[in-house]
Amino acid sequence: MTDLSSRRSLRGPMFLMLFGVALTVGPLGSAFAAGAPVLWGAGVKPCSDFLATAPADPTAQAIAGEGYRRYQEWLSGLVTGLNLATGRDVLKGAELDAAMIRIRANCERHPNDDFFNATMRLVRSLGEPNKN
Repeated sequence: MTDLSSRRSLRGPMFLMLFGVALTVGPLGSAFAAGAPVLWGAGVKPCSDFLATAPADPTAQAIAGEGYRRYQEWLSGLVTGLNLATGRDVLKGAELDAAMIRIRANCERHPNDDFFNATMRLVRSLGEPNKN
């Protein structure tokens, strides 16, 4: 019985050690070693790609296609992560649909941005006093 409990207690440290080794020798390790972050998902796509999927009429969001939904899901994950990291609601109580409308406007104003930067423009503007 004590042998089993000692194995359980080693799983956490063993996993962390193996994960650390994987990061340093795996494909992620080489990216981190070079100083270049690895970027994934809809955030790295240009605003032009997002605008091609976004409905022109905001009331049509409910029937938007799968491509648009991918951007919305990506936004949901980013906002959740930012909320957890900062300990506050970065959208200031706004719904995702409203955020998507504002991101569309940001993309229209800054067509050379990617979806991530258009999103961060929104988050930064909501964090600034007197900008709402």
